[in-house]
Amino acid sequence: MKVSAIVLAGSLLLPAAASAQSINDAQIASIVVTANQVDIDAGKLAKSMASSVDVKKFADQMITDHTGVNKSAVDLVTKLKVTPEDNPTGQSIKKGGDENIANLKTLKGAAFDKAYIDHEVAYHQQVLDAIDKTLIPSATNAELKALLVKVRPAFVAHLEHAKHVQSSLGK
Repeated sequence: MKVSAIVLAGSLLLPAAASAQSINDAQIASIVVTANQVDIDAGKLAKSMASSVDVKKFADQMITDHTGVNKSAVDLVTKLKVTPEDNPTGQSIKKGGDENIANLKTLKGAAFDKAYIDHEVAYHQQVLDAIDKTLIPSATNAELKALLVKVRPAFVAHLEHAKHVQSSLGK
């Protein structure tokens, strides 16, 4: 449980890291792709290890939806000829995702389900905070900003869905 709390606390650094720096469109592109990939990777693990049918369905939705967002982001940066630029926020997201996966791999059954869903609730909230406070306000390209605005409701829906699954697991 202690590792879970540490991973969760570490992953909550995303909004602070994102707002602590001035970011450009190439860095935003990297953050978007990294954040989506982290959730795809966790979803794939959950799809194979979760014991709850609801958790497996949620994981499958995360894989599908975040793969779609990444495809849109990659298509847009290719069209705009923008090369995603690595940055401290993207690195922090990747590190948090790796730590989450490592923690989840140590769990089984209901403990896995709870840890995965608890992380998904916190992660989607922090991504929404970053979208609202940093990514949308910092985006200078109109199409990039429009993509962020367009995908935001999906993150809200994911957060609500994760909270629903979390409540069904009994917190």
